[in-house]
Amino acid sequence: MTYAGDVTPAEAWAALTDDPDAVLVDVRTQAEWAYVGMPDLRPIGKQVVRVEWQTYPDGSINDRFVGQVAAAGVGKDAPVYLLCRSGVRSVAAAETLTRAGWTQARNVLEGFEGPHDAHHHRTVSGWKVAGLPWVQG
Repeated sequence: MTYAGDVTPAEAWAALTDDPDAVLVDVRTQAEWAYVGMPDLRPIGKQVVRVEWQTYPDGSINDRFVGQVAAAGVGKDAPVYLLCRSGVRSVAAAETLTRAGWTQARNVLEGFEGPHDAHHHRTVSGWKVAGLPWVQG
């Protein structure tokens, strides 16, 4: 593993709640934030840092990702929890931040929506299914 590790959504929530320096970076696209929903960190007095890993609509890798994370004020020693839809893009984002000098970049397993169920719906796991706070629209 080339980053600090993987955590479940519940473990990420606990870390964000308990550690004032912990940051959640949502690496999904603007369309996902707008139409699917986002984690809601207001109950713990924080905001989600939103930086696309891949750009919408073409899906190309955001070559400004590292600079945008830094510009958002995310320090290289801060515990950083990276979230995408299913926990795949966030691995690549965690690896990239680690190569750029972040020491505590972690992937949130299952992401915001988790994998598909037998009916091809995302109802199996993830931030939303775990019952963690989120907002839509």
